[in-house]
Amino acid sequence: MTRRSFKIGGMSCAACSAASERALQRLDGMKSASVNLAVEKAEIEYDEKKLSFEDIVRAVEDEGYTVIEQAEQSSEDQAQSSRDKTRALRIKVIAAAVFSIPLLYIAMAPMITFVRLPLPGGMSPMRTPFVYALTQLLLSLPVMAVGYRFYTNGFRSLFRLRPNMDSLVAVGTSAAFVFSMYSFYRVGIGHHEAAHHLYFESGAIIITLVLLGKYLETRSKGKTGEAITKLMSLAPKTAVVVRDGAELTVPVGEVRTGDTVLVRPGERLPVDGVVTDGYTSVDESMLTGESLPVEKKTGDAVYGATINKNGSIRYHATKVGKDTALAQIVRLVEQAQGSKAPIAKLADIIAGYFVPVVIALSLISGAAWLLAGKDAEFALGVFISVLVIACPCALGLATPTAIIVGTGRGAENGVLFKNAQALETTHKVSIVTFDKTGTLTAGKPRVTDILAQDGEEHPLLILAASVEKNSEHPLGEAIVSEAQSRGLALADVQDFSALPGYGVRASVNGTSVLLGNLAFMRQNSIDTEAFEARADALAQDGKTPMFVAQSGRLAGLVAVADVIKSESRQAITGLHELGIRTVMLTGDNEKTARAIAAQAGIDEVIAGVLPGQKAERIAALRSSGHFVAMVGDGINDAPALTQADIGIAIGTGADVAIESADVVLVHDKLTDVLFAIRLSRATMRNIKQNLFWAFCYNILGIPVAAGLLYLFGGPLLSPMLAAAAMSLSSVSVVTNALRLNRVRL
Repeated sequence: MTRRSFKIGGMSCAACSAASERALQRLDGMKSASVNLAVEKAEIEYDEKKLSFEDIVRAVEDEGYTVIEQAEQSSEDQAQSSRDKTRALRIKVIAAAVFSIPLLYIAMAPMITFVRLPLPGGMSPMRTPFVYALTQLLLSLPVMAVGYRFYTNGFRSLFRLRPNMDSLVAVGTSAAFVFSMYSFYRVGIGHHEAAHHLYFESGAIIITLVLLGKYLETRSKGKTGEAITKLMSLAPKTAVVVRDGAELTVPVGEVRTGDTVLVRPGERLPVDGVVTDGYTSVDESMLTGESLPVEKKTGDAVYGATINKNGSIRYHATKVGKDTALAQIVRLVEQAQGSKAPIAKLADIIAGYFVPVVIALSLISGAAWLLAGKDAEFALGVFISVLVIACPCALGLATPTAIIVGTGRGAENGVLFKNAQALETTHKVSIVTFDKTGTLTAGKPRVTDILAQDGEEHPLLILAASVEKNSEHPLGEAIVSEAQSRGLALADVQDFSALPGYGVRASVNGTSVLLGNLAFMRQNSIDTEAFEARADALAQDGKTPMFVAQSGRLAGLVAVADVIKSESRQAITGLHELGIRTVMLTGDNEKTARAIAAQAGIDEVIAGVLPGQKAERIAALRSSGHFVAMVGDGINDAPALTQADIGIAIGTGADVAIESADVVLVHDKLTDVLFAIRLSRATMRNIKQNLFWAFCYNILGIPVAAGLLYLFGGPLLSPMLAAAAMSLSSVSVVTNALRLNRVRL
């Protein structure tokens, strides 16, 4: 199966996206097709053996739309395209307003009786009706020319029996123009009273207002994609590479894998790679969320768009272009924004039938008033009002705009939703299961306690670290690391030997030193009674105590543990406040697991499970009626991440875990699990608000436009007010979606 995405041009409302999506889904060999109105993009998966891309393009074009790009466009190009579209619409709005506002004044001035509004000389519907009518005609023609796309797209879709929003505008304004031309003809042959029955201004103002609504909508939609634009702006435009001994400044797109890249202090790194020369510190906060710079030396990995703080370095480019960490983040966000949430299906189904129903209702409403004794002018006004007030745009934008803003907001905070479905369903989570090592804990043991017989920590730590410096055991590495962090000089050792399962022995400055567990001490007749009670207490806390003996006597003990992350407790507390149960799922022993769980505040512990059994435990939790999220970082977590309703991977974890997950936490902060759930809940609330108001708007607006209030003595909605209401409905939906940018942890 082949996955592909492309832009579709010419869509104006949800009816358009629904029609193009149905056309794609009907193709033989098409596995799935989703068309997103907000980003005007189609995401498809198809069998290349049965279906060619040319056939897909033809199917889109047969519906009256165009494939405006087949190659992937960069996010920067897309942002520029959006700005160009907004600028073009602004010019159209200004041009339409220049002609329609004077036209509205000329048409309405004679109707206002409580104040006398002056008209240009020689222009009066009573004294010079032909000049009055001709002026209106000449002013309306440029406005119709500016809005020509409503007519080309609208009537084409109508003739294909798949009408859309453009069809509603085209039919409504054309009806007003044709009726006005008939009145103009009557004025020309001497029926001067027909000058009072011109609707040129209605058609012109409707087009102007719809264009204004489109402009405001497009500008607001541009803001919904600002998250990607901000991410892309982090990458530098040029890079300094060393080729054939010479330093060359080239566009970052021309950097090749294997190039030697030179970065000076204060510059952003252009691509990912491995340091080959130099020493520096790098600000990686845009990737990791860690505010402190990270020291980099030869052999260390570096990432594009991070900031080199002080020293100059040279590094070997390993990932360039679309393979860099930043590009992969951007691609994940783009995929999520282009995908369609399950809740959008309802709006799509309604939109597919909406426009034909509206046209039928407008015809019925106009005919009903004619039969009730009203004149053609009254019936025409009702017909046009119903057509233009009932726009499916708001329905079509209700879900995708919220998804775009929600995923963008997540990306800005280091939470990447892989698709719209993940963002939608995360709000249902009732149980969050956590892996222990590397997820709740730092995943790297460190020294927590040092107890010396003589009360002096440093001599005991020097002794223990000196013995362990030749060991490859993680616990030994933690002891050596602690000594180095304190700036202690280690002693030379001789006769080093390791006894698996017990400990190590060596000679330090001519004295015998033992370091290991209680069994090792007893095996060598070391009296440990003074520290055994404390060792038991440390073990109860999930720590590993190691006894140190010198020259046959106990010198003290050093405890090492994989400690919980600083924010783990805060994250668990926050989940409890949301009414979510927490479970630790680990292969570690029961005692250590319960100690860590107690520190973090975890509700339930399932310890001693193998990787395959983790998935089974997740399945059991799901079968009991819970919606389960799994948070993990290792290769052994991948099956459980896949089995869970929502898999959440720590971004610093194994690639296979990230690939198996629905949500990726780039910053490696457990509090981001809390943020992801809160953001999902806020997004779902926003979508439901948008859909509610979009439905209510049409349910209330169409009867009012049809004359329901007038029937009971109230006002009749004019076509111009109907056009304004229709335009504002779409703008309000997009504006409401932008409120998601306020979501905080």
